[in-house]
Amino acid sequence: MLGRLIIRGPRRIVAAGVLLLLLAGAVGAGTINALSLNRFEAPGSESVRARAVLAQEHRTGTPNVALLVTARQGTVNDPAAADAGRRLTAELAAHPGVGDAWSYWTRGAPETLRSTDARQAVVLAWVPGDADHVRRDVLPSLAPHFTRTDAAVTVTVGGGDEVFRQVMEQARQDFLRAELIILPVVLLLLWLVYRRLSAALVTLGVGLFAVLGSLALLRGVVAFTEISTFASNIALVMGIGLGVDYGLFVIFRFREELGRGLDVPTAVRRTVRGAGRTVLFSGVTVAAALSVLLVFPFPFLSSFAYAGVAVVVAAVLGATVLLPAALALLGHRVARRGEPRDGLWYAAATRVMRRPLLLGGAALGLVLLLGAPFLGIRFGLPDDRVLPSSAPARQMYDQIRAGFPVEEADALQVVAPGQDVTRYRDTLARVDGVVRVDAHGTWLSVVPASERREADTPGLVRDVRAAVGPEALVGGYPAELADYRDRVTARLPLIAGLIVAVTFVVLFLMTGSVVAPLKAAVLNMLSLAVMFGALVFVFQEGNLSSLLGFTPTGSIEPSIPILMFCIAYGLSMDYEVFLLSRIKEEYDRTGDALRSVPLGIARSAPLVTAAAVILAVSFATYATGRVVFLQQLGIGMALTVLVDATLIRGVLLPAFMRLAGPANWWAPRPLRRLHERIGLSESSPDPEIDLPAARLRDAGIETGRPDM
Repeated sequence: MLGRLIIRGPRRIVAAGVLLLLLAGAVGAGTINALSLNRFEAPGSESVRARAVLAQEHRTGTPNVALLVTARQGTVNDPAAADAGRRLTAELAAHPGVGDAWSYWTRGAPETLRSTDARQAVVLAWVPGDADHVRRDVLPSLAPHFTRTDAAVTVTVGGGDEVFRQVMEQARQDFLRAELIILPVVLLLLWLVYRRLSAALVTLGVGLFAVLGSLALLRGVVAFTEISTFASNIALVMGIGLGVDYGLFVIFRFREELGRGLDVPTAVRRTVRGAGRTVLFSGVTVAAALSVLLVFPFPFLSSFAYAGVAVVVAAVLGATVLLPAALALLGHRVARRGEPRDGLWYAAATRVMRRPLLLGGAALGLVLLLGAPFLGIRFGLPDDRVLPSSAPARQMYDQIRAGFPVEEADALQVVAPGQDVTRYRDTLARVDGVVRVDAHGTWLSVVPASERREADTPGLVRDVRAAVGPEALVGGYPAELADYRDRVTARLPLIAGLIVAVTFVVLFLMTGSVVAPLKAAVLNMLSLAVMFGALVFVFQEGNLSSLLGFTPTGSIEPSIPILMFCIAYGLSMDYEVFLLSRIKEEYDRTGDALRSVPLGIARSAPLVTAAAVILAVSFATYATGRVVFLQQLGIGMALTVLVDATLIRGVLLPAFMRLAGPANWWAPRPLRRLHERIGLSESSPDPEIDLPAARLRDAGIETGRPDM
């Protein structure tokens, strides 16, 4: 039906697609500014409630802006520097948007606000409001105004919100630079795959349509809910990835149909019926899997779900409607030059299926070795060290870590609505790792030692909360980060279970098997283990840190791995669906569970490998970024895509299917009847490609036991 409609008016469809692309670009441009900035905080948590009490009852809060004041001569206790510090504190308190400010000179000269050599001291401030207000409205004017050098002191601006404002700016520059590199590189690699510029251009066009279309769709979602700026990153990275994957799959199938001597209209119809359905299966699976992220009660993470679903919708539309219309117009200009080279993949698959235990076991061992560091993963909290050492905020905190005994901005606040909690002062002073406890009216500030905070922030927060009991609330920046981390990690098993369940349902509807979906889930988890293993080995343990130019902190912030999980799972499921659909197509046609595997792999493995190489090179570009988050994305994703397309899909998949044999397509009788009623068939009447059955018999696949 859809194929016939496309054939009737391909010019109109392409023209409408171009207009839609331009409209999506115009609408999507406004989406970027409508997206929200977010803090690492858990709505409704104890730390967030404590922050609200401090703001409402005491007109203060956790300091999110800091000024590092350095005496140009002498110490910060000298009259000239002290006068400058007091004036600076008053000026900061009076700056528009600032709710409270204090400093070494206004708090009785505590040692925690002064460096050990007395040449530097800190001014702290609380700027009320959400991250959008603070980072977009207040800090852009505050930071340059207070960054100064006068006769007595030099002033540098930092603070938690200023750090992540600089992260945002640096990440934006890195993403822009990466995209400017990626687009021509992807176009070049597509040309090398196709040897046809027209085919390369329309495939890249599907990727661009996915990016701009998803941003346009998000513009509508923003009207109803808060969407994080990280959604634009999902749109850029995943849009190009899915667009290229789907474009390759559709064009490979179209070329295959042309190679059988079919005319262009018939080839388009069969491509839409076969490859189009597979793309739809893949899209539904990826979108359904990503939508489970909505169970996270954080806008930052639920944004990944909205963005992922939007990308899938745009990519599927581009690949199943606009691309076939373009192929109908281009016709033989995208046809393959020369004979298809499927023999290599056919031979590789048969070799694995002759010795599934030996080769499959070796591949499994290598995958487990690459993923082994994942067992030592330690989720931690981000700080200024995600920035390059040349960033102003990073340089400021390097000085604070080197010269100050503690970081006062990391103090915990103990407060209770309408109550005096100063009675806990002595109890809190005895908590391991607490340096000082200050009373400010009816609430307390608990200053921890830097060593305890860096080694075990969640444990420190738990100890402080245990000391005061349920009567008081414990907040502050470390508590907010700890609550966020705990909420995220607590839901990870639920997320994994839901994704496996959703994937199982969709793949069952596609295949009618209960074994194939379980196998897909296991293979995808192995791919993800490799990704997380690389993150731990490189970024947590610090291997390659000198080469990549980052500072390891001994832990991984959990949100970025979840972002990478979304992208990696989507691409892994693409490859699984592409391979499985062709294998299932052969099985439906021949009824031979073993013979169908190398035939299906021979048809689909070339495009999976091409897609993997193109995307791996694209992702590697992000490793040149200067923000650790982007480096993690680049290294982890490039390695994962390559391992998934080679060891996972090229070796483990055929080995598993050889060992399982007919059980690959098994389902209990009630489920088989259910699939007959509601299943989504992907069979095709296309003739068999020219791979004679004798080659299968020679390979020992049609009959007999596999070699060990």
